[in-house]
Amino acid sequence: MVLVANRGEIARRIFRTCRDMGISTAAVYSDADMDARHVAEADVAVRLPGVSPAETYLRPDLLVDAALRVNADAVHPGYGFLSENAGFARLCAENGLTFVGPPPEAIEAMGSKLAAKAIMASVGVPTLPWTDVTDLDTNTVRQAAEDLGYPLLVKASSGGGGRGMRTVLAPGDLLEAVAAAKREAAAAFSDATVFLERLVVSPRHVEVQVLADTYGGVAHLFERECSIQRRYQKIIEECPSPAVDEDLRERLGRDAVAAAKAVGYVGAGTVEFVMDGQGKYYFLEMNTRLQVEHPVTELVTGLDLVRLQLMVAQHEPLPAEVSNAVITGHAVEARLYAEDPLQQFLPQTGTLDTFDLGQVPGVRIDSGVEVGSSVSQYYDPMVAKVIAWAPDRQEAIRKLSAALANARIHGLVTNRDLLVRILRHPEFVAGHTDTGFLTRHPAVDLGRPLAGPDAQRLHAVVATLALVERKRAGASVQRTVPAGWRNNRSQPQTISFEAGEAQYRVAYVLDHGTVRAHVNDDGLPELAVGVLTPQRVVLEVDGLRETFHVEISGHGDSPTVHVDGRLGHTSFTRTPRFTSTASAAPGGSLMAPMPGTVARVLVAVGDDVAAGEPLLVLEAMKMEHTMTSPHQGVVREVTVEQGSAVHDGEVLVVIEENEN
Repeated sequence: MVLVANRGEIARRIFRTCRDMGISTAAVYSDADMDARHVAEADVAVRLPGVSPAETYLRPDLLVDAALRVNADAVHPGYGFLSENAGFARLCAENGLTFVGPPPEAIEAMGSKLAAKAIMASVGVPTLPWTDVTDLDTNTVRQAAEDLGYPLLVKASSGGGGRGMRTVLAPGDLLEAVAAAKREAAAAFSDATVFLERLVVSPRHVEVQVLADTYGGVAHLFERECSIQRRYQKIIEECPSPAVDEDLRERLGRDAVAAAKAVGYVGAGTVEFVMDGQGKYYFLEMNTRLQVEHPVTELVTGLDLVRLQLMVAQHEPLPAEVSNAVITGHAVEARLYAEDPLQQFLPQTGTLDTFDLGQVPGVRIDSGVEVGSSVSQYYDPMVAKVIAWAPDRQEAIRKLSAALANARIHGLVTNRDLLVRILRHPEFVAGHTDTGFLTRHPAVDLGRPLAGPDAQRLHAVVATLALVERKRAGASVQRTVPAGWRNNRSQPQTISFEAGEAQYRVAYVLDHGTVRAHVNDDGLPELAVGVLTPQRVVLEVDGLRETFHVEISGHGDSPTVHVDGRLGHTSFTRTPRFTSTASAAPGGSLMAPMPGTVARVLVAVGDDVAAGEPLLVLEAMKMEHTMTSPHQGVVREVTVEQGSAVHDGEVLVVIEENEN
């Protein structure tokens, strides 16, 4: 039996291979994950009391105890949490459990980025210059930075996933960047060790998949391109890299194998490099675990990396299919996150009302959620990985873009539209990608809704018709009479909606299979209604027949109406005719955009603040989020303190606006 010491998508992924191999499985779950899909899919599940990672998935003692309780033979750590924790691997061994991963010594060697860089330099793998600044005073830190030269990166030695990392472009930003990186690293990894490293501006991020057995056999399975990132976290990956030819691939693979051999590596791992525009590459780090983006390698090689991990853990040698592997076709992966690209990628929490990615040949969905699943503030907000394979890169991109654009995802704001626009961007299509892509093409532009203003106006009419039909269908008498029927059909009825910050007032006349409508006083062409149900509306627009799928949630005066069509998706909330002001927040209130914990309060009552000035720092989903003043003014009230747990919409600070 294999116990998976993880949750969500990766737990389900490992269970799938275990079932194929005839291996029984055990899950662990926090109280927040009681109803999660991975719990239901395991043969047995063990509760970890609590909700936060520190109480549950980051407790080696609880995880080992869970494995012993179910008589597991092995523990698979997945990725994240304790997957790169040498102490956990050692504790498993001490209790007679096989850790599906490298030996503790290899994890320790590569777990410290500082130690890893020294080892790589010793075996001839190219590295960038660096300096440990953890315990240095401010003057020495400044001098170390000057010696290295700007621009710089501050990096957590034990970090990963972009946490504990800051870019420093000028000396004035250095000390705060070091302090912030230390705080974030300590919170995420219980290790505040940070170092400075020379920054390669807008490099490509290229990594190599390696596999090693217990008999000294080491092989690589080619490279992955992971340059499309936000906050130093990858969101689109592909294999092979459009920038790597056969000669460069051979050199990258040779150095990755050398890196694995240098630390006595066993299992699946990834050696990451940054590469400049001239094809020169430098060691970044080694991830001693399975990567989130491993599916793109699987799709182009036809190999199951989890199966290979389990075979190595059973002391089997690497099979010939690994050393004989070739690249066939092209694969691209997109990470679907519950986050708002238009609000600096602010993580979102809530419940998935609809989650339908369809079934497209050549498209693989790895997900830990389903309709009704909740995304909480306690864990990473990734909803799914969507991966497309095709014989060539262009087709794979088109297939992935179409799958995402046609997906129906309701109840949570996601980065779906951003992903689609990136995949369709000329630079990406041409393969001209680097880590500065979202700096040159900001998310506030690429992340805007796929449905433009004209489509949203049409969607508002569709939402109106679906609500009208639902009301008619729900009537207890005279169901054949249209809702709101009037003797004088020339007089329009009105419905108002909100969609984000936009307002829509729809004035319409529904008459004998046609609808005449004005949206915010802008007239639309007369529309022929082909099909009208609360779930599906078919309209003929300027001679084009368009089908719209509708999902209505909630009753009363303010239901939410989701409209999906060829031109994109829009979510509307009906505006009630009469609104209550009893629960209105005080003017000038800064409210929490999501549940979280107050990491720091930066102002006090009576302070003068400028527009954009930081007021406090929230910690949620393992990341810090700085809350800033919306305008110039004076702090009149601070309702929270450091360590306070806050809920979505809670008033944090009240600023009295000062127009002088």
